[in-house]
Amino acid sequence: MRFNRMLLSATLVVVALVIQVSVLARLHLPGAVPDLVLLTVLALAMVYGHVSGALIGFGAGLLADLVPPADHAAGRYALVLCVIGYLAGLVKPDNGQLKSATGPMAVVVAAAVGSTLLYAGVGALVGDTAARHVGLGSLLFTAALYDLLLAPFVVPALMALARRAENNPLAETNTSAKAADVSAGWLSSGTGLRIGRQRGGLRVKAARARVARAGRIKGVKRL
Repeated sequence: MRFNRMLLSATLVVVALVIQVSVLARLHLPGAVPDLVLLTVLALAMVYGHVSGALIGFGAGLLADLVPPADHAAGRYALVLCVIGYLAGLVKPDNGQLKSATGPMAVVVAAAVGSTLLYAGVGALVGDTAARHVGLGSLLFTAALYDLLLAPFVVPALMALARRAENNPLAETNTSAKAADVSAGWLSSGTGLRIGRQRGGLRVKAARARVARAGRIKGVKRL
């Protein structure tokens, strides 16, 4: 991954995780907690592609596994977000730009349901049956609902920010400025054609000077 991708992704994931833990988790909404980290991974994956999406998902999930009040085995959510980031990157729009809101919203719903099922499945493999006591159906419905309501305010903005950082308008401006300077230099110094004309004019002047000098010499001989 490029350095600007890593820096932007790390910053967005940390900010999303802080907001999720300190604000969204304290709302005590019924069922699941709105997963801002998941939405951040989805937005970045749909701009950067499946490989970067998997790496960002793994890093974000691992960070979420280690930040209190995590009460599950480390690496569990990292595996979930790694898979979700990879799959979301496979449906990356052309040039990372959204043509309609239908596709991304469908991705958000599928990711919310899929991450909940995958998280519960991994938990069942390691002996964690908390999802059974809470109610898997309630978790699926509330997770999809909360993420779908939050997605229009998060996903488009993060995708636009990621595209802007990826295009690097500052570098494009510098490149345009350099090109303009080079063009101005060419115009001020003249083209090869102009130099040729100048050389031709010098040759004509030299020829005229030689003719005039020869005429003066002939005149002297006549005297």
